[in-house]
Amino acid sequence: MLALDHIILAAKDPQQAAEDFAIKHNINVLEGGKHEKWGTYNYLAYFSNGCYLEWLGIFDKDLAVQSENPLIDQLIRTLDSDVEGAIQYALGTDDMDYYLEHFRQENISFTGPIAGSRNRPDGSLLEWRMLFPQAEIIRHPFLIEWGDGKNVPSDPALINKQQIDTIFPVIANRDDFDKIFQTDHQLENVQLAPSAMMRFSISK
Repeated sequence: MLALDHIILAAKDPQQAAEDFAIKHNINVLEGGKHEKWGTYNYLAYFSNGCYLEWLGIFDKDLAVQSENPLIDQLIRTLDSDVEGAIQYALGTDDMDYYLEHFRQENISFTGPIAGSRNRPDGSLLEWRMLFPQAEIIRHPFLIEWGDGKNVPSDPALINKQQIDTIFPVIANRDDFDKIFQTDHQLENVQLAPSAMMRFSISK
């Protein structure tokens, strides 16, 4: 079964946006790092049910524009429209090759897998792969598979006791969603509640 991995929030200033959120919700946030080849960087907040928030911003727009990553393209267009906040979410899988074969068999268009990496503040390297079904539409989440263990902070004390308990994504066509992800809208670690505007809620 797929699980919510993380929610992406577009931010002109990821540090300030993360810190403002931390004060409002009494949570820990921390610096993530730079995606050097995409011209982006992030701040993060981890939660006890195995998922996290990512405030994603741009430090080099020339690099970002050259990226062939659909998420970065979505980020650019969002920030150019003077919009900030939740724009996308990732579903975690430990078998991306299965979904590649599934997409091919069902004639579902996709972009990827796209390899990603960044250096953590402690210098260690974090690696992953991303797979975007129907990327030309950008109405579905993407799949992510971590290279060497899940993305978690080195200090467990930085994981917040709260949980992201519900995500309210925009799902235009439920049958299409189910065909792509082979799910009945149930995720392993969070409730999925389709809505007209993407948002999420955190437990107290």
